[in-house]
Amino acid sequence: MPEAITRDPEVMHGIPVFRGTRVPVQTLFDYIENGDSLDEFLEGFPTVSRELAVQVLEECKVLRLARV
Repeated sequence: MPEAITRDPEVMHGIPVFRGTRVPVQTLFDYIENGDSLDEFLEGFPTVSRELAVQVLEECKVLRLARV
């Protein structure tokens, strides 16, 4: 399965985005930090599928746990 997060200097100046979109990954974390649900994030960004958002969260979890 391809990585859920991509970074391309031609897309959003290289900011990490959800694969196939121009939605910054940071936006998902901003929603969560503000107490919003995943569903609220998905409503606001319909180009991001639930599966892709969950994949991003899983990838971030694996990276974080690898640092422990």
